Amino acid sequence: MNAQDIIKHYSMQPLPDEGGYYVETYRAEDTIPHHALHERYTGDRHYGTSILYLITPTSFSRMHKVKSDEIFHFYLGDPVEMLQLKPDGTGELITMGQGITAGHRQQTVVKNGIWQGTKLKGNGKYALLGCTVSPGFEFTDYQSATCQQLTKKFPKHHSMIKELT
Repeated sequence: MNAQDIIKHYSMQPLPDEGGYYVETYRAEDTIPHHALHERYTGDRHYGTSILYLITPTSFSRMHKVKSDEIFHFYLGDPVEMLQLKPDGTGELITMGQGITAGHRQQTVVKNGIWQGTKLKGNGKYALLGCTVSPGFEFTDYQSATCQQLTKKFPKHHSMIKELT
């Protein structure tokens, strides 16, 4: 199995702006009315959404943030590195993969408003992840940043930011 096999099997499409390939696998039928949501949201939101997400050596998750909490799940392939940059100016580099005894995570949470980006670790060929979002994801919730913008606030992470922008 390779990345192209997975893309074809799931009929994945390029993920606009962020990079990688995705297919939405779930969107809750019920919605939360706008007036019941935090002020950061515009409009109603589905209770939750879920996607399958594929990273390849040439398609990674560019640095971005969204308005909802996200739970990432590692399914198969090679390990990935996820950089999370927090509002207090700190950052964390997380490895997701199958190497439980090597400290790899199979799940990680990205709280709303945290900058994040993910790429294959080393010479990996692909990684298949899942992402569950609540309240559900809408493309209007996506915000990207430039290398210069993020490096100004997070100078310690300049080299990784550069790779992910």
